[in-house]
Amino acid sequence: MLKNRKILVLLLVALLGSGVLFSFVTKNDKLFAIAKNLDIFASLVRELDSYYVDDIDPEELVTIGINAMLEELDPYTEYIPEENSDDFRMMTTGEYGGVGALIGNRTGTNMILMPYKGFPAQEAGLRIGDELLKVDSIDVREFETAEISKLLKGPANTSLKVKVKRGEDTLAVDLTRKKIVISNVPYYGMIDDKTGYIKLTDFTTNAAADVRKALVDLKSQGAQKLVLDVRDNPGGILKEAVEVVNLFIPKGREVVSTKGKLQNVNAVYKTEKSPVDKDIPLVVLINERSASASEIVAGALQDYDRAVLVGRKTFGKGLVQSTVPLSYNSQVKLTTAKYYIPSGRLIQAIDYSNKDEDGQGRSIPDSLRNEFKTKGGRIVLDGAGIEPDQSVESRTYAPITFSLVARGLVFDFANKFSRQHEEIPGPRKFKVSEELYGEFVEWLQDKEYDYTTRVEKTIADLEKYAEKEKYFDEIQDEIAQLKKSVNHNKEQDLITFKDEIKEALKDEIITRYYYQEGVVEASLDRDEEIKKTLKVLEDQNQFAMILKPGKKK
Repeated sequence: MLKNRKILVLLLVALLGSGVLFSFVTKNDKLFAIAKNLDIFASLVRELDSYYVDDIDPEELVTIGINAMLEELDPYTEYIPEENSDDFRMMTTGEYGGVGALIGNRTGTNMILMPYKGFPAQEAGLRIGDELLKVDSIDVREFETAEISKLLKGPANTSLKVKVKRGEDTLAVDLTRKKIVISNVPYYGMIDDKTGYIKLTDFTTNAAADVRKALVDLKSQGAQKLVLDVRDNPGGILKEAVEVVNLFIPKGREVVSTKGKLQNVNAVYKTEKSPVDKDIPLVVLINERSASASEIVAGALQDYDRAVLVGRKTFGKGLVQSTVPLSYNSQVKLTTAKYYIPSGRLIQAIDYSNKDEDGQGRSIPDSLRNEFKTKGGRIVLDGAGIEPDQSVESRTYAPITFSLVARGLVFDFANKFSRQHEEIPGPRKFKVSEELYGEFVEWLQDKEYDYTTRVEKTIADLEKYAEKEKYFDEIQDEIAQLKKSVNHNKEQDLITFKDEIKEALKDEIITRYYYQEGVVEASLDRDEEIKKTLKVLEDQNQFAMILKPGKKK
């Protein structure tokens, strides 16, 4: 009843507003169209509520309509109702009140996926893989993950009880919520005696301060070269990106400019402080999931020839979002501008104003990409993200490895291992021995993890098209022979792809003892992009040559 009253008030306001608008907007076709269609929409919802055969939830219908409308624009424009404002605030600030744990659903079971080090869940002894049974007196086994997350969150210093299942045991854990501030730098350390490494995963509040702290500490440990890793970083607050760039370039330099339809969104962002180190040899690691603020950092440092970029072309998000308040504590996050990095290039890869027949934005073709120059005269291109100075191909994994990970078998075995072993060596020392791998293979004997190899899928496609195009009878013997030749053997694949399966096991086991930062640290010695980076940094003449004019990026 309260919901209906609320929506009726909203509709009355809309109708009254539209009536007032009608008297003023007859000279303006666009405003008249807006007013007219608001009136139609409000009338439609009112009549649905009155006459539709079943009860409806007007608020839910309006929200669906809003979301459908915004989907016609771009993926970054979204409606944020009042009930989702806390989640939105957490995404932009990295702060919330709760227990400090990432939860999720694995193979139909809600569980702890990652307790954050130093926060209530970890300090109370909750572990990765603990199945969530109850929050206080509420049975949550059939709940959606988002519903459980809301129950776990709340004001700091409030208490709650969580019941979990760990293996065959059921445990009740008392927790006290606190203010959770997730660091943007989950790990930093020395790769070798001269090279520092910083993993930057987000650009929420304090991202630049987190990087500054790590950089100063690494320099005190003797770092003479630096790797800044923004792979898989989806971006965030523009101001934080500007301040991260400012750590490496002098005061007064332009980092990014924004240009939109309204004058008040047009701005030029410059560095405002003295840098921490404007000379240290710097490599920035990027990949196809580095987006937005990550691309500002990588692109600006490339434009000033301040860093060598290693990895793969970035995502290509050159759109700026602003949050505008709406009625009843709701908000809309909408695209208000495009950003341009110092060379003048726009790095947006998709044109959402020019959609194809399926309603998808079109990629900007190479023929329409424009050339720009870095400060030192290197040629760079716009329109498709930031391209690295030194490329490293993405790694592919065998189907058996995908299957073992996707079916949760590596995850489950790591849980079993951690219940039987109190501790392991540090992340860069721990190895999956032949004996441990043998235990894993034996444990798999009664587990289901079949899969289709790429070659088998190709042959299946060939068979399908041969039947469709009436060639199957002529080549069925050859297809049968091919099938027999490539039919995979799981036992043999466990041997053939042992090394990469051992890596997956190692990473999963390490998370049980050293959490997210442990996995990052463990990867340093085998990461192909880091190996490439160390080679680039090792030869300072080569490093300087990469930054000289002569090649397109």
